[in-house]
Amino acid sequence: MMEDLTNVYPVLLAGGSGTRLWPVSRELYPKQLVKFIGDESLIQSTIGRLTPVLATENIRIVCGQEHFYEIARHMEEIGIASNEKIISEPCGRNTAPAILLAMLLILKQEEDAVLCIFPADHVIRNIDAFHAKLRSAIKLAKMDYIVTFGITPHYPETGYGYIEGTGKLPEQAFALKRFVEKPDLKTAKYYLESGNFFWNSGMFAFKASVMIGELETHHPELLKKMQQLDLTAKGVSLESYEQLPNISIDYAVMEKTDKGAVLPSDFGWSDIGSWKSLYDFLPKDAGGNVIDGDVITNDTQNCFILGYERLIATNSIQNMVVVETPDSVFVSDIETSRDVKSIVASLKEKGRREYQKHKTVHHPWGTFTVLEIQDDFRISKLIVYPGSALQIKTDAWAAKQLFVLKGQVKTTLENQDKLLNKGQSVDLSANQAAVLENPGTEPLIMIEIKLTV
Repeated sequence: MMEDLTNVYPVLLAGGSGTRLWPVSRELYPKQLVKFIGDESLIQSTIGRLTPVLATENIRIVCGQEHFYEIARHMEEIGIASNEKIISEPCGRNTAPAILLAMLLILKQEEDAVLCIFPADHVIRNIDAFHAKLRSAIKLAKMDYIVTFGITPHYPETGYGYIEGTGKLPEQAFALKRFVEKPDLKTAKYYLESGNFFWNSGMFAFKASVMIGELETHHPELLKKMQQLDLTAKGVSLESYEQLPNISIDYAVMEKTDKGAVLPSDFGWSDIGSWKSLYDFLPKDAGGNVIDGDVITNDTQNCFILGYERLIATNSIQNMVVVETPDSVFVSDIETSRDVKSIVASLKEKGRREYQKHKTVHHPWGTFTVLEIQDDFRISKLIVYPGSALQIKTDAWAAKQLFVLKGQVKTTLENQDKLLNKGQSVDLSANQAAVLENPGTEPLIMIEIKLTV
């Protein structure tokens, strides 16, 4: 007899910016939205591996408001309706508030809900093994355990926190004894040899009612403040959400609860926390290289080379990361590539746009790509999705011309509607606004020339 899983809700945490994967991952386009290698973004593959165990209609995704529409588009791309499945936070307050927000909204629909929490930007190689552990975790959760997936370590990793288990529980799980911070190499080797220490994956399963009870005991301030918020369709205000404690679920509950269970899991997991960890996860060629894009190599071994737009040619290099995007190139020794985080901090401090966004910026209506910027003009490319519309404005000191490269556009300018086809254009003088709409079934492509007047 198949177990009833209709009350199980997978909650994907899609916050964070993934600065250790710059220049591909950026503040406004974090790593969960990136298609690093292959046809799916990390969030799409995370959703995909939940089936057939869990129902896609029960999926909930918690994200920042600035990523709402792009996450919705990624869901629609893989055939999953995004309506009422995306929960946006007005600001990031760590994992405990994000999980509690989702939990309270789910409890409005399902009083006996079981939640499975997954970061949206991790990868798993062995899906069958993952499904088996997922079913075990749900069984334990229904026994009132708060389950954390503990990843079986195969080498002494110093970049992860660990969880110690003790005493046997059902489903080959351990009782949760303690969380420990990222260890030094000597301690990590001891953990590996001990056999009851596991990497902290940030994945959980629990009854909502049990977690509510633990929050009442261990962090009543967070629970009380969240329950006082307006969780209706209006959305949570930034002012109110900023008042919540900035705390992880580990600190708020998991390190204090006596209901914790560690489920040993060995299914090829990685948090893709750096270029090195992505390199380790992906298959290599005969030279030990991971290569994607327009790349020519000569005498190149054990390198990660990723290109998006230009030709990359390498000669006589080993153990390197080379990542090219339209506006930035990152080159590093592969072992220390996680230190790119300090470069991102420097870019932010200097006010450089490269820390925050790409040349291509995603909007609900489509994409906007800056092709060239000079003192007196800017040339950009707009792609407008079928059925979508946007408003274009000019300042007192600028004029714009929009030229149709592909498709058809309906323009509304000075209350006049006009259809433009390939090769036609519309001009906006200073202090004008126009609405551009794609009435067709294919993407509309336009070039925008902005001139200083």
